[in-house]
Amino acid sequence: MSEATSEQAKATSEQARHDYDKAASGYAGYSELPSGQLEAELVRIALGDCTGCTVLDLGGGMGRHARTALQLGATAVDLVDISAGMMHAGQQQYGVEFDATARLRFWQADVAQPLDHLPLRKEGYDIVMANWVFSFAGSTQALHAMLANVRRHLKPGGRFVGVRDADPWSPVLQTGKYGGLCRDISPIPGGVRYVCVLQSTPPVEFVGTCLEVVYSGSTAVYEQFGLSEVATVPYTSAPVVQRDPAFWSEFLQRPCLAVVTARGSIRL
Repeated sequence: MSEATSEQAKATSEQARHDYDKAASGYAGYSELPSGQLEAELVRIALGDCTGCTVLDLGGGMGRHARTALQLGATAVDLVDISAGMMHAGQQQYGVEFDATARLRFWQADVAQPLDHLPLRKEGYDIVMANWVFSFAGSTQALHAMLANVRRHLKPGGRFVGVRDADPWSPVLQTGKYGGLCRDISPIPGGVRYVCVLQSTPPVEFVGTCLEVVYSGSTAVYEQFGLSEVATVPYTSAPVVQRDPAFWSEFLQRPCLAVVTARGSIRL
């Protein structure tokens, strides 16, 4: 990674840390928005039966999806996030439910950097989640660094689950019908930079950077890092969509988010 690219990656990470620290007190409201409900249901479907599994949650924030993994039977979740504010808010919201048993541990770190300094499981994890972290990869090098952490910590044959951008220009991100807005979209090498506004109470705003190789839905970059059977969880499998397909019709025409699943295959 060149010095200039390294500095750009650090700036992107620092922007994310700043934005999410600022938003931490109100971010829980995202779960009440239609897009937040859909995301939660798709992630739950993607996780499936977690009985006896260990989970690494990269960019796990408040622990929303980590909590789902525990509810689905995971024995332990290690959560890594760049925002101390988000993790503190999650620990406050969920109280001692997990702290008392040490089933959920929080670690502050940048998932676009090596994580070897953290006391993560040396044997790897049965499931690695990386939800929305690729929305803060403003360069190929940063994206590859994130995927290298997935590969490094996922057991061969283990499961990967990730939430990603699907279409930054989707009309639903202009109307805000499903709770999210996207504005000030501008090109960066290989992708876009944008401002996302979640219409929770209070609203949450952050700057994102995402590469076309991610939001296009290509499986190549995942496969490059030893992931196979890459697939997108069908939106129509979510109960919230099944209950009101008419409400979700605009979203289904041009979805703005996707939940990806894959299997760990080879070590490169």
